[in-house]
Amino acid sequence: MRRLSLSFVAGILLLSTSLVAQEPTNGKQYQLPTQTLVDIVDAPPTPAARLGPAGEWLLLQDVPSLPSIAELAERELRLAGLRIKPQINGRSRTRHYVGLGLLRVADRMERPITGIPAGARIENVEWAPGGTRMVFTNTTSDGIELWVAEVASGNARRLTGPRLNLTMARSPEWMPDGRSIVVTLIPDGRGAEPEAPQVPSGPVIQENLGETAPARTYQDLLENPYDEELFEHYTTSQLARVSIEGTVTPIGEPGQIWRFDPSPDGRFVLVETLHRPFSYLVPAYRFPRRIEVVDLTGRQVFQLGDLPLQEGVPIPFGSVPTGPRDVEWRADAPATLVWAEAQDGGDAGRPAEVRDKVFMLPAPFRGAPATLATLGLRYGGTNWGTDDVALINSLWWRTRQIKTWLVAPGAPEQQPELLSDRSWEDRYGDPGYPDMMRNAAGRWVMNTGRDGRSLYLIGDGASPEGNRPFLDVLDLRTKTTQRVFRSSAPHYERPLQVLDQAGRQVLTVRESVKDPPNYFVRDVSGGQLRQITSFPNPTPQLAGMQKELIEYERSDGVKLNGTLYLPPGYAASDGPLPMLMWAYPREYKSADLAGQITDSPYQFDRLTGWSSVIWLTQGYAVLDGPTMPIIGEGDEEPNDTYVEQLVASAEAAVNEVVRRGVADRERIGIGGHSYGAFMAANLLAHSDLYAAGIARSGAYNRTLTPFGFQREERTVWEAPEIYFGMSPFMHVDKINEPILLIHGEADNNSGTYPMQSERFYNALKGLGKTARLVMLPHESHGYRARESILHMLWEMQEWMNRYVKHEMERVTSDGM
Repeated sequence: MRRLSLSFVAGILLLSTSLVAQEPTNGKQYQLPTQTLVDIVDAPPTPAARLGPAGEWLLLQDVPSLPSIAELAERELRLAGLRIKPQINGRSRTRHYVGLGLLRVADRMERPITGIPAGARIENVEWAPGGTRMVFTNTTSDGIELWVAEVASGNARRLTGPRLNLTMARSPEWMPDGRSIVVTLIPDGRGAEPEAPQVPSGPVIQENLGETAPARTYQDLLENPYDEELFEHYTTSQLARVSIEGTVTPIGEPGQIWRFDPSPDGRFVLVETLHRPFSYLVPAYRFPRRIEVVDLTGRQVFQLGDLPLQEGVPIPFGSVPTGPRDVEWRADAPATLVWAEAQDGGDAGRPAEVRDKVFMLPAPFRGAPATLATLGLRYGGTNWGTDDVALINSLWWRTRQIKTWLVAPGAPEQQPELLSDRSWEDRYGDPGYPDMMRNAAGRWVMNTGRDGRSLYLIGDGASPEGNRPFLDVLDLRTKTTQRVFRSSAPHYERPLQVLDQAGRQVLTVRESVKDPPNYFVRDVSGGQLRQITSFPNPTPQLAGMQKELIEYERSDGVKLNGTLYLPPGYAASDGPLPMLMWAYPREYKSADLAGQITDSPYQFDRLTGWSSVIWLTQGYAVLDGPTMPIIGEGDEEPNDTYVEQLVASAEAAVNEVVRRGVADRERIGIGGHSYGAFMAANLLAHSDLYAAGIARSGAYNRTLTPFGFQREERTVWEAPEIYFGMSPFMHVDKINEPILLIHGEADNNSGTYPMQSERFYNALKGLGKTARLVMLPHESHGYRARESILHMLWEMQEWMNRYVKHEMERVTSDGM
């Protein structure tokens, strides 16, 4: 392929920025789709559930309906990658619950949680060690309160008024005695919000004196000194301990507390605090930070590091900042710090025999730390168990390799033992993840069985027949596994947690195509199954729909698959239907592994406004998730032949559904969200397979993400032909099918600036293409407001009816 000059790329950059909107958007009211779709969106959500530490109670959390656009329209500060709701001193756009209840596992006895005020917005629910009570926050119009609920009585009571500051640090955290909670509060005596200057004091200036500081396309960054003041004002908090009687005891002085974590023995708190200088180039998590251990008075006991601003982290995937990172307490020890440090300068592009070392340092934090592991790949976290058993993961992006090491934290001088070495793309060979349980301090540790030398492994069980979740027992002495449970047709049953050290009783979630997910206790030794919950099907509109996991092959021999849905009552004699394909491309280093099946034909489909399956109600067939693998084996990069592979995968999918007689070749639409939107636009530009396309919240001009995108590590200056060839913006002249663009005006996802859709639309319009651009007010990368979701469905319904079904008459709809 001919290499493009940098001057040409620069010209494309200028062209893309010159295409600005020439006329205002069409200011219509929010619209409603057909009533069937409205009913699906408004269906009552199924409660969320969480098992208590003792395995005795299941906490049920009532999920609210979709929020209104009025809620999203409330004032929001977008600072340093954070979205802050200033009137409550917390994050905006968070998920909450509206009620809590308890269900006893043994006999299904229900116990409501009383005392919670009407209209509560419940978040940050955490079980106390031992499971006798739980803490949660309630957000009011004035701020965030701290509450506690007792399991024995079911009574909830407020511990503090609206004093919590949750703009940065996760809060609250239980102390190991289960009688006090560490939180971050609004500092006493904090002044009013800084006033915005009416007249600027001068220009905003950034300067670089020859240092290399590439950065990806982050959004919501600081832009000026006033942003810095606002950021400092709202993120400064006071660490404090709150007893279950409501007594508040400050810990140290206020600071910009990014993260905190009490030690398992309750004597110390690990605190990470941000400080100046801030950056206009990277988000807050890369600002300078001090990492220290303090006692319960706030006195510094140990400082692990004071890390500088992280603007210079190399961009190859797997690159990390230098200095201590991933700092945590060892979960199974009283007070032992554990952290990793890069040994290669943090640069994944630099050859190195040793990438990371993992260190441990117990209280009183004196002397040299012990080296727990020396890794040739990047550190990927530890599962703690006992002095004799812990699992360390290491991984490497370029090769998709992941290794798991067995270590003895109590004897760090022992050499780690390699337990598994595989490609994470190999879903069929995934051994699963260890079952975890809460210890006496409330920390998650591995269940090592009665003998202390076994692990229970839970996995998705990907297989040629589809996913079949399993539970294995791994003998750490012989390194052999025994399978004690595997899901079988016609159900999809997923183990969640082993309820006893003997490994007999297992909490599972069980479902089928007809039956919604519910919680069960399974005796894996005797096969008995006992149902715990009885959640109904909230959306029966598609009862009787037909679902099939289909397999087919690309022209180059790569195995492909997808899930085919047909409307209830459909028969082959009905002939081909109009079809929607909804997909998302993924990159692989192995063609064989790309062809593995990772879905299940036996799972229940919970219908929401985001479900592609809902279009069955409108007379469409649906092919959901047709695989679109982009493969680059050996030294080849997947994106070197992105367009060719994408079109070949799409062509194979179209040919298969037409061969089956379920779809009309002239009436197939393609759609996707985010990188799926990028895919849809490219397929319209480089093929004539589809009647129309729908692209939501996508990026279409890759020169606007010059330091890499998705899984592409090369910069635009290293691979200009790749950036040009993959950008549908550069190939607008080839698009001859209608395309619907939908985007949230407040999209904060890296790379998918709202201007990506705006400029793509202007290019389409400038060349006389059939296109429609819908910008949803106040919405981010994923849309949340009821009005937005329903209007999105109305737009999609009208577009598909006109350009896929080829109905000439528009769907009638009432305004909201």
